[in-house]
Amino acid sequence: MNKTISDSKARFAAYRKALYDCDPNELPAALDALCSANCNVRLPFPIGDVEGAKGLLESGYGPLLHAIPDLERRDYIVAGAVDRDEEWIGCGGYYVGVFEKPWLDIPATGQLVTMRYIEFFRFDKGKIVEAKLLWDIPALMMQAGAWPMAPGLGVEMNAPGPATNDGILAGQSDAARSEKSMNLVNAMVEGLGRFAEGGAQAMQLERFWHPKMNWYGPAGIGSNRRISGFRKWHQIPFLKAMPDRSCDTQNGGYDCYFADGDYVLFCGWPGMKATITGDGWMGISPAGQEIDMTSLDIWRCENGLIRENWVMIDILDIWNQVGVDVFARMKELM
Repeated sequence: MNKTISDSKARFAAYRKALYDCDPNELPAALDALCSANCNVRLPFPIGDVEGAKGLLESGYGPLLHAIPDLERRDYIVAGAVDRDEEWIGCGGYYVGVFEKPWLDIPATGQLVTMRYIEFFRFDKGKIVEAKLLWDIPALMMQAGAWPMAPGLGVEMNAPGPATNDGILAGQSDAARSEKSMNLVNAMVEGLGRFAEGGAQAMQLERFWHPKMNWYGPAGIGSNRRISGFRKWHQIPFLKAMPDRSCDTQNGGYDCYFADGDYVLFCGWPGMKATITGDGWMGISPAGQEIDMTSLDIWRCENGLIRENWVMIDILDIWNQVGVDVFARMKELM
């Protein structure tokens, strides 16, 4: 692995520390020191794209800190690699704190809340030049009793960190182990693409997934366990609704896709295209709507099988693309 990823991982530790302590007096200087002046930052709907540390603070962390003054970042996965000559770091974890004031018109609870994230950062010459931060805002709406859409079929829960407690990966990784993990996930993704040829059996999930697999989906979809749970509560409704879905991992149709030891990480903004032609997914009425899906994944491999998968999708952006204003519906509940 290129030596520069080790340097970027060490540099990124400062970003993690700044948001763990989250001192509003020190955070601006810390972000300014880490981000390039024209850093391209993508944030979840409805926040959108901003530029540089100033935009990240003014549109992202600033309003969030105003609502949750004791905001604290907790990573359970930090991994990185050089992908197509670019240095990428991917993270998974939670923002936690007491929800004291409204944020995005979500009513404050005055209680401890959690908001899961998957985030990706591209480094160049020691600076963050690109950031893609996807936060599970629907989960926060649910904790506030303000989720106005259909309940997910899976279990709404705080997804745990890796069962092996080894998700914070510093320095260089084992190249052979990383290659083995990438080959496994690639084979699994190729299998998913065979659904149109022969249905669920053609995908051969048992070849790739551990019998005790956990799939941690975003709020609005929920989490499930075992292949049977994955199929029933997520995969079947998803494929019925969008049988033409496509994810171009084989031809570079993504932002980054890399392995670091037992972990494989994928960032697609968007990562999938699909047409909603069938019923059963999140309560969306099928009308041939074409959508782009922001999809971020982290897989953990164990003894030649995928045992855990953390998934983040910009659910609010999906609803927006099909013409539903979730926030307007939320306000009707208040």
